Amino acid sequence: MSAGVAWVIGGGSGIGRGAAVSLAASADVVIVSGRREEELQRTVDAVHAAGGRAVALAVDVGDEDAVAHAAERINAEHGPVRTLVYSAGTNVRNRFWSDTTPLDFARVVDINLTGAMRAVHAVLPGMRVAGDGLVVLVSSWAGWRFAPGVGAGYSTSKTALGALAETVNAQERLRGIRATHFCPGEVATEILDTRPNPPSAAERELMLTADDVGEAIRWIADLPARICVNEIVFTPTSNTSYA
Repeated sequence: MSAGVAWVIGGGSGIGRGAAVSLAASADVVIVSGRREEELQRTVDAVHAAGGRAVALAVDVGDEDAVAHAAERINAEHGPVRTLVYSAGTNVRNRFWSDTTPLDFARVVDINLTGAMRAVHAVLPGMRVAGDGLVVLVSSWAGWRFAPGVGAGYSTSKTALGALAETVNAQERLRGIRATHFCPGEVATEILDTRPNPPSAAERELMLTADDVGEAIRWIADLPARICVNEIVFTPTSNTSYA
């Protein structure tokens, strides 16, 4: 199964870049979006090096109109999005009740959760017309099982992605559209630097890589359209969440 036109939001680095590069093997074209144009171009170059086609399209997921216009442009220039990977995500250092603020919470939830809703809302019309569509919402182990160290905003937003995915599955299934709540354990990406005590280089060596995660996303995208992977959880063998 081809991933078709794939749109990776949060594609400038980390899991998003890993997904974009892996999807190069099966997508007609990979559109990579995010706010940092230089990083997006690095992802495009990596997709090209992997033998795929890619285009950078800068988008702020906090801007509803910008997300909608980006989806319209993709549809006009490449066709409807068949595979949406929402990998935009953030966290803050001051994440605990003793030092966080409602503004911190709102910022994390807006990028991690509301941004995902904006993206899904923007691509659904094209998927409905095509009768086929895959949405992969990149969540976290913390979205599947409570993790006390990630803070209120991150935990709330990532957990809610599971419910968001299931609303797609419940309401769009007869139109050939399916969604995956994608929950990796620790991945060695730059978001780790937002932790109050970032892990060491040695600790990061034991984690999943962005390429590991990207290959898992491509596996889902390559499955026959009749298969819905509602939720997937995988972790590094050294999983520190058990510690």
